[in-house]
Amino acid sequence: MLNKLEIAPNAYWVGYVDDRKVPFHRLILEKGTTYNSYFLDTEKPTLIDTVDIEFGKVFVENLSQIIDPMKLAYIVINHVEPDHAGALPALISKAKNAKIVTTALGAEELKNMFRLHNREFVIIKDGDTLDIGGKTLQFFETPYLHTEETMVTYCVEDKILYPCDQFSSHVATYELFNDLAKEDISPDFNVYYQLIMHPHRPYVQDMLQKISGLDIQMIAPSHGYILRTEVEKYIKAYDEMSKPKGDKKAAILFSTMTGNTTKVAKLIAEGLEEKGIEFRIINVDNADQETIKEAILESDALFLGSSTRYADMVGKLEDVLKELRNMDLSEKLAIAFGSYGWSGEAIQVIQDYLMTSGMKVVDSSLLIKSTGMTHIQLPLRIKFAPADEGVDQCVEVGKVIGDLLIA
Repeated sequence: MLNKLEIAPNAYWVGYVDDRKVPFHRLILEKGTTYNSYFLDTEKPTLIDTVDIEFGKVFVENLSQIIDPMKLAYIVINHVEPDHAGALPALISKAKNAKIVTTALGAEELKNMFRLHNREFVIIKDGDTLDIGGKTLQFFETPYLHTEETMVTYCVEDKILYPCDQFSSHVATYELFNDLAKEDISPDFNVYYQLIMHPHRPYVQDMLQKISGLDIQMIAPSHGYILRTEVEKYIKAYDEMSKPKGDKKAAILFSTMTGNTTKVAKLIAEGLEEKGIEFRIINVDNADQETIKEAILESDALFLGSSTRYADMVGKLEDVLKELRNMDLSEKLAIAFGSYGWSGEAIQVIQDYLMTSGMKVVDSSLLIKSTGMTHIQLPLRIKFAPADEGVDQCVEVGKVIGDLLIA
């Protein structure tokens, strides 16, 4: 069983090849996978990521043949899911001097997952560097690729990017390097992107911007082949697959009592505008039916909102919602929103109407399942006028829906 492979001077693959049919994210990986971990044998010995929790014991045994875990200075955790950080509990009990390097959110999750509250963490932010004695590591936060705490690590001297799940492929291979593969790896590379990264494609573009200034000669991901040839080809593939496609439009339709819902609508529009989405804001109480119908039919996303009065909607919004049932809107996104002073029942009533409209209703459940986002709450409920966090929340909703439209 392979347990060590040099990828650069004093840099080694020390992962695990799982050549079974592997259950993974509600899928079966027919070709298996690799759990890639990397050891940098420097003055301050450093490990980058671990392996799946199932193989923690054998991983630590293999690593202990290469270095005494007590000598590890740092353990970098790019991503806290069990297929990357799963061996950390088995390792950390032996690597008593090692500091854990990760993002602030990553640290909190690791502390709670593995009861590491008494361990020392090095918290990184975008662009931070760490001197490990003979090599310099630079870190970049890449949230939602594919969970919120994710980061990537770049070794300045080796010109190697360690991007965790990004640029991965699910293939069990003992060759490990893409130029040694017995067949073209592009299909597996592309399938991995579509299944794991594509739901988060706006953040792929953010990541590519962050690494654009780096001299990357090798990409060493957490699954599958290490890309030591044609690196630019694979970066370009991520760029092409994640670029926005087509011009999209949105309509924000609402009724209001005191103007608070108008403010919510305008803030949503700010988020849409930031993403380059063309939009129309329409107070349905002041618009004729033809204008409203035209806006509905020409839009790719519909926001429908109302203030709450006596546990119900106000104005003419309900008439609009009833008319939706008579239209073919199956290809459109629908989002409920509103402001309220007490319990805000109108917003949920709107949601109920949308669920029978034939549209794809975007709510918190859909966002979690499709993107992993937990910080957005939909339907959007704003108490009284939006202020402080409420302002940010409204704008962020517009941006998130904009991302869904342009993906």
